Amino acid sequence: MPTIKAVEARTVRIPLDAPVAFSTRRVDARHYTIARITCSDGSVGHGFCHGGTRFGGLASTAIRELFAPLMIGRDPHCSERIWQDLHQDTLLNGRAGAVMRALSAVDIALWDRNARSAGLPLWRYLGGFRTETVPAYASGGYYTQGGVADLRREIERAVILGFKAVKLKIGGASPADDAARIAIAREIVGPDGILLLDANNAWRDLASALRAIRPLLAYDIFLIEEPFGPDDYENHRRLATAIPVAIASGEILGGRHAHRDLIERGGVSILQPDAAVCGGVTEWRRIAAMAASAGVPVMPHSFHALHLHLVASVPNGAYVEYFPDDSILPFHRLLDRQVDTRGGEIVLPTTPGLGFEIETDALEWFALEPWS
Repeated sequence: MPTIKAVEARTVRIPLDAPVAFSTRRVDARHYTIARITCSDGSVGHGFCHGGTRFGGLASTAIRELFAPLMIGRDPHCSERIWQDLHQDTLLNGRAGAVMRALSAVDIALWDRNARSAGLPLWRYLGGFRTETVPAYASGGYYTQGGVADLRREIERAVILGFKAVKLKIGGASPADDAARIAIAREIVGPDGILLLDANNAWRDLASALRAIRPLLAYDIFLIEEPFGPDDYENHRRLATAIPVAIASGEILGGRHAHRDLIERGGVSILQPDAAVCGGVTEWRRIAAMAASAGVPVMPHSFHALHLHLVASVPNGAYVEYFPDDSILPFHRLLDRQVDTRGGEIVLPTTPGLGFEIETDALEWFALEPWS
């Protein structure tokens, strides 16, 4: 029986080609933690998480100092027990934030290793609800120096690629300016296109949210994402009651209990768990099952190379968030291959595990420290 021989982490910082902004911050680079698990039979799995835009090494430190000593010598197939032991041991260190992201990264690495050892792509190893492609929407629409000209080019490209659903940012400009941006998007995608709007926790009260959102309702909006802070369940619930548009949230929540509260107390109708934030593949599947029991679809946040596997493995997986290039999600510069799309859907990979390798030269270029 193989056992875990080494658990390592590495922090990388990848600059964006040009700064972008959304309602609550400006981004010019992203930090990521890469986790690597090596077993006694030579098998390897990789995991990862977003470390934020500052002090990105916190999750890497948590992997080295908190989790690695508890994982060495254990059976990599016992992912449920390993997850429970790591989570229990770090209750005082952080049930969300950097420590939960670190747990997410090592859990993803375990699932990658185990699926690789079975010779199966992760989506099939998990059960395979879908078998060829998975629905996706083209994500972007950030506030850029190029303004609406950039926005128009971006959405036109998504439509050319076959995407029928697109997402863009709101809450970082005046209601009138945001309405003008949405009008451009609606013009390009046409009357049957699907528009998703992401506020990134823009508002602190219901009145401000309603003032910003009401002018946008004329453009047949599918959903409003993260209108308030992730723990502001009451305002989520009140907004869901006040407007005829789905409310979505969950991308920065840790653990299934917070996601349950978002459904039961927050009134969200679409859940957006991120496996690199909420506790890895193990916890993501629990969240998806819980959401299914409430009749709520899941549309995970970011990392399409990971989440395509998870959405394809559950019956209530609605969409994968897909970034058509690496200008916003530069993590994909670290990968040796990119996913294929067809008609606005992502083609499921057939290679084992996550379906990609971490590209050594790129990792060396962007890494802030060696493996340890």
